[in-house]
Amino acid sequence: MEERFRQLPSDIIKVVLFGPESTGKTTLSQDLAEHYQTLWVPEYAREYLQDKWDREHKTCEPHDLLPIAEGQIRLENEATEKAKRLLICDTDLLETMVYSEAYYLGYSDPILKKYALDNTYDLYLLTYIDTPWVKDDLRDKPGEREEMYRYFEQTLIRYKRNFIILKGDRETRLKTAIEHIDKLITHDRIHPEGHKADRREGDQQKNG
Repeated sequence: MEERFRQLPSDIIKVVLFGPESTGKTTLSQDLAEHYQTLWVPEYAREYLQDKWDREHKTCEPHDLLPIAEGQIRLENEATEKAKRLLICDTDLLETMVYSEAYYLGYSDPILKKYALDNTYDLYLLTYIDTPWVKDDLRDKPGEREEMYRYFEQTLIRYKRNFIILKGDRETRLKTAIEHIDKLITHDRIHPEGHKADRREGDQQKNG
């Protein structure tokens, strides 16, 4: 039953946009997918929670987290079967885990945590908070952006994820992301027989 939270096996390069609300993740996901002519995976939580808000006028509750995680991986796995070499993910289960711990006093469901840590990606793009906060029905922490950003950053460090920090305007972020993704693609061409894990060896990268 837990298999529904697991990634499909794949050798494609996967890049995740990661960071607090209203930091440009979706815009950059779309820009990168357009640049590389590939697919991007939207954030399932937006659809799920907007529907809940419209029906019940309620925001996220603990019992929503596993359905959100299941929906996110389903979207990712569907895109994985169609993508050729590179897949851009607007979020992942690790981000869902961060929000769970931040909102619910450090708690995350054991199943969510297991697959948040088991599922793997080649590069995380950590989006800094130097973008305007835009209010909508679901965003609710405009006064805690710095705290949330540090939570996201420390999570990547704690679990030894390969990541860079993206700062600046839209064009600057896109250029920086492309530079680092191109390195992954070049390495993949030179070492096509290498396992995905081999591409992630080494220290975390930080830019900013």
